[in-house]
Amino acid sequence: QVQLVESGGGLVQPGGSLTLSCAASGSIFSDYVMGWYRQAPGKQRELVAVITSGGRRNYAGSVKGRATISRDNAKNTVNLQMNSLQPEDTAVYYCNAQRAQVSYWGQGTQVTVSS
Repeated sequence: QVQLVESGGGLVQPGGSLTLSCAASGSIFSDYVMGWYRQAPGKQRELVAVITSGGRRNYAGSVKGRATISRDNAKNTVNLQMNSLQPEDTAVYYCNAQRAQVSYWGQGTQVTVSS
């Protein structure tokens, strides 16, 4: 079992930046691929970024160049820094831990980009 708790969401003006954090507990963090997903109202949940235990990263095309995912295996945390935020980035952002066929989700944190 893995418990995930996100933080760092909020209201941001267009063009602004924020960093989301996810704290994991309950299992061996380094065994998991960690990711950030988001779900906007009326839309399906979509991948934002993932990072393997070894630090290999993959980003959705919509955020490439504006987002940086990082993890600290010693602190059991994964962060998502996003820059140049736009209204279309408004969504609930979820932290995910994946190992083989097992997947865990956090409760989500709201990010609203609006002036």
